Amino acid sequence: MKILIIQHKMIGDVLLTSLLCENIKKKYPNATVDYLINNNTLPVLENNPYIDNKIVFNESKNNNLFNLIKFSKQINKNDYDVVIDAYSKLQSWIDVFINNAPKKISYKKIGRTFLYTDNVIKHKDSFTHLGLAIEHRLALLSPLGIKKPIETHPKLYLTSEEIQYAKKIFIEHGVDESRKTVMISLLGSDSTKTYPLDKMAQLVDYIGNNHNVNILLNYFPKQLNEAKIVYEQLSEKTKSKIYFDLLAKDLRTFIAIVNECDIIVGNDGGAINMAKAVGKKSFIIFSPWINKNVWATFEDNVNHVSVHLNDYFPEKLNYLTNNKIKKRVNEFYSYFDFELFKKSLSEFLDKHIKS
Repeated sequence: MKILIIQHKMIGDVLLTSLLCENIKKKYPNATVDYLINNNTLPVLENNPYIDNKIVFNESKNNNLFNLIKFSKQINKNDYDVVIDAYSKLQSWIDVFINNAPKKISYKKIGRTFLYTDNVIKHKDSFTHLGLAIEHRLALLSPLGIKKPIETHPKLYLTSEEIQYAKKIFIEHGVDESRKTVMISLLGSDSTKTYPLDKMAQLVDYIGNNHNVNILLNYFPKQLNEAKIVYEQLSEKTKSKIYFDLLAKDLRTFIAIVNECDIIVGNDGGAINMAKAVGKKSFIIFSPWINKNVWATFEDNVNHVSVHLNDYFPEKLNYLTNNKIKKRVNEFYSYFDFELFKKSLSEFLDKHIKS
């Protein structure tokens, strides 16, 4: 049996959907499992033993209908028995429409059911602590006879060389081994997913002033100015605990670095998902327009805690769609003061820094 799994989009999506590969290979060891993903997400799949072939989609080279069709025809030559479309948007619809696989699985969406042999209905309420983002993906296994998934936690696979390299970086930067290390997810993937910098500075300063920890700030080199804006607002006591220049040169190095940390705190996004995939505890701040019920994975209010404006002011978001909230995100962020969840963060940190 040859199976193609399609998941365009971002790192978090690709990482969570890799669970399908693992479950299929454990249920059907002789199956060939190929994974179609965007080129920028490749690093999170390195060394994954449950993927036979990675099929790479380069968005910049396939940015028109002609190239999309050409790409999909090339994929169809692999003669798949099953196609699982976990993305279900234009790019993947073309892949699915052109593919001759006898079994095609995706989510049920009005006007698109003709593309698939199996249309899985997304449930609205989470049944477990896994979160809807994972529950929905695992539901795509049901048409393959996998009603009870074997694995529910996505994983990242570091080599011993990568682990040792990260340890070396910590030593070179003089990171205090006697203290636990907190990674701050300082910035989201865009401004609408980024907790305001002045409020983030309050959060970081609270950690630095009240806890004996090392602090790493996660940001891309192109985000240096934003990182400095936060840093300059901090007390000298907090600054003394920050290793500002300890940065990853690439995504694999980031994974290795976060593997050396104990906790991650900050904006929801790929960094959070990667940290969870190497077993780190998390405290997440969700953007007002993101659905917490979907992306609050493994939420147990102990090892994984998250906060959302809706937790404090549900009346402000009532009857508004995510798109409408997104258009006014700055307004809604203005209500989302650090003081609202300072106690929750304090309890989380006290539990895990002292343990």
